[in-house]
Amino acid sequence: MNARETIELLKELIRRPSPSGEEAATADLLETYLSRTGIRSHRLYNNIYAHADGFDPERPTLMLNSHHDTVRPAASYTRDPYSPEEVDGRIYGLGSNDAGASVAGLLSVFLEYASTPLPFNLLLALSAEEERSGEHGMRALLPELRRIDMAIVGEPTGMQAAIGERGLVVLDCEAHGRSGHAAHGNGVNALYIALDDINRLRNFRFAKVSPLLGDIRMTATMISAGTQHNIVPDSCRFVVDVRTTDAYTNEQTVEIISEVLKSDVTPRSTRIRASAIDESHPLVRAAKAIGRDTFVSETTSDMALMPFPTVKMGIGDSMRSHSANEHVMIDEIIEGLDIYKRYIKQIAEEYGH
Repeated sequence: MNARETIELLKELIRRPSPSGEEAATADLLETYLSRTGIRSHRLYNNIYAHADGFDPERPTLMLNSHHDTVRPAASYTRDPYSPEEVDGRIYGLGSNDAGASVAGLLSVFLEYASTPLPFNLLLALSAEEERSGEHGMRALLPELRRIDMAIVGEPTGMQAAIGERGLVVLDCEAHGRSGHAAHGNGVNALYIALDDINRLRNFRFAKVSPLLGDIRMTATMISAGTQHNIVPDSCRFVVDVRTTDAYTNEQTVEIISEVLKSDVTPRSTRIRASAIDESHPLVRAAKAIGRDTFVSETTSDMALMPFPTVKMGIGDSMRSHSANEHVMIDEIIEGLDIYKRYIKQIAEEYGH
């Protein structure tokens, strides 16, 4: 695939609505596309995956992954989100930036190297339900795949190399008091207990700090209490957004917070884990060798589900993701294809090929 063919595939992806959990149309497209190139692919729900020629269980496996689901279009769109437009060097359309350009780009590069001898196996995995961390996306796909040793995750990073990203745990907290009449000053005010707990969170510091990801960040984001003005509230609920690091597991993080607070603490999920890769790993060395900057990503992705070394690198700009009139630059696609090709070649060099 050349750049124009990659762009045309991206446009076909845009034309097919694929809100997270409803990606059958784009899965059909990708499955058919690979078949027409002579690649035998497999499908699990709406996840499409394929191995390159010459799989050898003695060699490590590099997975090329991106997701073809999208969020739903913002109400402020002024263009048809499902009608790709090529204007002034940009391609407009829902999912163009997040992450259609990376899907098309990684598929193109996979085809480029599918029959090329490499010191590792090459696996293409185009996944579903990333935007909602759904059970039929990467969570279902990973157990079905053969051993994976490392991965490139295609998310819009300006083709720079994210070598870590924070995890996420959302905590539902509830402070308990005792109701009473506000005029008498009796009762135990659950709102005050909650405020004290929120203040404890503001000032709390975990003992261990991640060398790459830094401190764990905690932010109270919602609070609710009371039924009317003259009743001391006996319950106060608040929500805390916790951005975790590899210094502790998510479960350990929740346990420590629970010990610090008087309120009850219930995590919604602990599966979105922090990711960090050692800078001596061949994926990182190769990225630096071809001039890519390394950084820690502020956004989460399916990288959080992968228990093996992973670099997030993709076409586009994360600031455009989930925005109205989403777009990707044509020059970004052309440059991204070249960087992906050089990156895989350099990873092979790092493995002594």
